[in-house]
Amino acid sequence: MTIQLDFTPEIREALHYERYHHPVPLVQRRMEALWLKSHGLPHAQIAQLVGVSENTLRDYLRLYDEGGVEKLKELQWHQPGSALDEHLVSLETYFREHPPATVKEAQSKIEALTGIARSETQVREFLKKNSVCVAAESA
Repeated sequence: MTIQLDFTPEIREALHYERYHHPVPLVQRRMEALWLKSHGLPHAQIAQLVGVSENTLRDYLRLYDEGGVEKLKELQWHQPGSALDEHLVSLETYFREHPPATVKEAQSKIEALTGIARSETQVREFLKKNSVCVAAESA
């Protein structure tokens, strides 16, 4: 099934500008693909020049067909959250009042307070990401 797309001179200009100036490389790649499409290149050649599969190129074309240049700029990254995020406020409050001396101590307190067991590495990353201090790092 071929997707028929129309490109006005203004849209071509926007695609040309965004393919070099948008801050996100993925969006630049999408713009490049559509810019090449606006010049009548075949799909196989566009995919090869842009460095994507033909299926990915079709996804880009569908995005453009659904919402134009603005739809190509949309990013939908899935960033899974931590089960500890639900307890962030209570853990932060607890650790500010009772700073743990080691990550191992923080690990045991987190498990006791929340019922969620995490490795020392995961606890260290959680504490660092959320700016909760540990008095001294464990070796």
